[in-house]
Amino acid sequence: MFLAEADSVRSLPWQVYLFNALKVVAAFGVIMNVIPLMIWLERKMAAWIQLRDGPSKVGLPKWKILGPLAGWGMFGLLQPLADIVKLMLKEDFVPRRASKVLFFIAPALVFIPIALAFAVIPFGHGFFFEGHFIKYQIVDFGVGVLFALACLSLAVHGLSLGGWASNNKYAQFGAVRAGAQLISYEAAMFMVVLAMIMTYGTLDLSDMVLAQTDVKEPGVLSILKWGIFKQPLAFIIFLVCIYAETNRLPFDFPEAEAELVAGYHIEYGSMKFGMFFLGEYFGMCIQAALVVTLFLGGWTLPGLDPTASDTFLASLAGPLIFCAKCAVFLWLYIQVRWTLPRFRFDQLMNLGWKKLIPLSLANVVVTALVLNALYR
Repeated sequence: MFLAEADSVRSLPWQVYLFNALKVVAAFGVIMNVIPLMIWLERKMAAWIQLRDGPSKVGLPKWKILGPLAGWGMFGLLQPLADIVKLMLKEDFVPRRASKVLFFIAPALVFIPIALAFAVIPFGHGFFFEGHFIKYQIVDFGVGVLFALACLSLAVHGLSLGGWASNNKYAQFGAVRAGAQLISYEAAMFMVVLAMIMTYGTLDLSDMVLAQTDVKEPGVLSILKWGIFKQPLAFIIFLVCIYAETNRLPFDFPEAEAELVAGYHIEYGSMKFGMFFLGEYFGMCIQAALVVTLFLGGWTLPGLDPTASDTFLASLAGPLIFCAKCAVFLWLYIQVRWTLPRFRFDQLMNLGWKKLIPLSLANVVVTALVLNALYR
């Protein structure tokens, strides 16, 4: 059996390997370009909510060769680029009493696991090339949802190590808060995912997406098969949990500028701080992708064939739909941050342990009972 699989792998044309490499580059490149846009949009939305202008000056230089565009601020769209240049030029300071090895690797331990989680996210169906099907998914383990959650869980160790290695009491407070917050909300999140696994009958994220549509008759009413209609309580619980998982307001206790003066990354500067920053926004993209995949039909849309892959151009409709759905939740992240105040820490714990965990457990039990009654 293994020899047959090895022969089939050797028979793949070189273009298939090229497509697989391009999937990695394209997925990573899109997210790394979305993050600066999100930073700009977050600053703009904060300004609009607070009746300010926000970024508006950093744009094209005042060169005569640019003609009438010289000095145009471009609505501040180049502000994220200016921030990156500033971070790269800042001094890379290391506290004298810090644990230097852990201090250096902590930012990478936040960013890398989150980036790995995207490997199993299906952002489209795929297309055929010379009889070979190229999936719009970097890797398909068959247990993709468990792999994604496992990778996202590892990111908190980077926060904990960064706070502890800094040898700063405020950083250590933030690290402890990050660990407590993760334990509190991942329990509810895992039980929500368990309910969705029971509902779809699979651990494969691609199969979960296809289970939310009618492949033979993809009409408008197929929207009722989306997870948000089958499991509305699970959707609400999962939506709350992703804010706690990404340390965003109203659950940004590991940073809490007003209390901990930036928390776990208080001693970090230059590109190490940038790595923490990238990890946070990358995590927002992954969590938005998981919500879309589990509850909103992934790359599918009512009335469209979810497996349309006759040509490469036709197959691109799936990734575009997927990105549009994810953009809604990324916008919601920003809107919530500048709308809701931060909870107290005891309110965070009470919400997680006394409300979300019992509700998610009850949802799993009810799901099991309903499925047992339907398929008996």
